[in-house]
Amino acid sequence: MPLDIQALRDWRFPTLMHSHSEADTLLYGVSLGFGQDPTDPGQLSFAYEARLQAVPTMAAILCHPGPWSADPRFGITRAKVVHGEQRVFLHRPLPVAGTLQTTPRILAVEDKGDKGALIHVARTLRDTADGAPVASILHSTFCRADGGFGGGFGTAPISHRLPDRAPDLCIDLPTRPEAALLYRLNNDRNPLHADPDYARRAGFDRPILHGLCSYGLAARALLHGLLDHDATLLRSVEARFSAPVYPGETLSFEIWRDGDLASFRALVRDRGVRVLDAGRALLGPTAPDPDYLT
Repeated sequence: MPLDIQALRDWRFPTLMHSHSEADTLLYGVSLGFGQDPTDPGQLSFAYEARLQAVPTMAAILCHPGPWSADPRFGITRAKVVHGEQRVFLHRPLPVAGTLQTTPRILAVEDKGDKGALIHVARTLRDTADGAPVASILHSTFCRADGGFGGGFGTAPISHRLPDRAPDLCIDLPTRPEAALLYRLNNDRNPLHADPDYARRAGFDRPILHGLCSYGLAARALLHGLLDHDATLLRSVEARFSAPVYPGETLSFEIWRDGDLASFRALVRDRGVRVLDAGRALLGPTAPDPDYLT
């Protein structure tokens, strides 16, 4: 059924507050595989409290608005909803512990006709201690069964185009068979990532890995391959989700670097599928312009 575009226009999110601890930051790092080599000091900086850094993509799970789209007033077919794109932009390094708040907003809605619809929700996390922005986040939801409502509103983000040349760097990151069971402890208990019967009813052979885990692995690849594990130099990460990942598979990241801009995609070569596409990251110590969000 088509979306109720007026209900989406009128929707106002409540202000959300989220406190995270050092233990939460450690869990997030370990759930992405940091520490698989326990003698690597770069990996340990995201998995050991003595010199802990927060992985920048952890911002995507903080102050998350939850399953707001399940409200029947919007006309969204929940069984056909998938995560379309994710973008995180750091205004300053993410603290390893703290309290953040935000008031999300619907940035744009796109009508893709028979293909469905895209809903883009933006939020800026602010430190409650001083009110300063910490991270801006854009979460794009693809409603596969809900297009054809005759239009949309707002300014939708433009997907990044990858360079037309061979990648400058390739990094393979294996995932563990229990990776989804570990990652789901980051406030995402969707049974799709744990229950084999539920996954089969949803059309998958077995539970799949969280899209945001694959997204976090992109940050891990960039930190390892380009930034010597210095989280202060990874200012933004964006990607489009193009296929599911099964726990235990190896993600092969192809990376291009052009100065302070990195482009990337991720493949599962054993199945011949691209799982992340249109990847872009800003590198270096300068915070991105807030307008980069759109």
